[in-house]
Amino acid sequence: MQRYSTDVDPDKAAKAYGYELHCSLKDSINLAHAIRGMKTEDARKYLEEIISMKRPLPAVFHNRKRAHQKGIGPGSFPQKAARYMLKTVVNAENNAEYKGFDVENMKISHISAYGGRILKGIMPRAQGRATDKNKKTTNIEIIIEEVE
Repeated sequence: MQRYSTDVDPDKAAKAYGYELHCSLKDSINLAHAIRGMKTEDARKYLEEIISMKRPLPAVFHNRKRAHQKGIGPGSFPQKAARYMLKTVVNAENNAEYKGFDVENMKISHISAYGGRILKGIMPRAQGRATDKNKKTTNIEIIIEEVE
């Protein structure tokens, strides 16, 4: 059972949770930092521009040895993480619509990305040995609230 890291009034907010997503944690943290505080429409447009490689994402965290993009410095186009983040934002909008909120006036009040479960795996090696080949997952939680 997933739990949110903050408590909010359910009469004023809608939530969505992406559980054990197969995308990069580092890219998800940078995406969460970029869209925190945005209106949901603006966040959707921003993520769609990243997916179509029209706008790079500035790397605020984990930016060592990252290629520089025109006008922003270190950055990249994390398409896979942006797709999962977009799905979670759309889920939060749908939850808000179901609760009866005005979707055009919703803004992201809380968003976080953190590590999920590690899926264990092995890679067979020479002479009967084996190496770990684990897959890391990412959890994304979004809480949106109506703006007056």
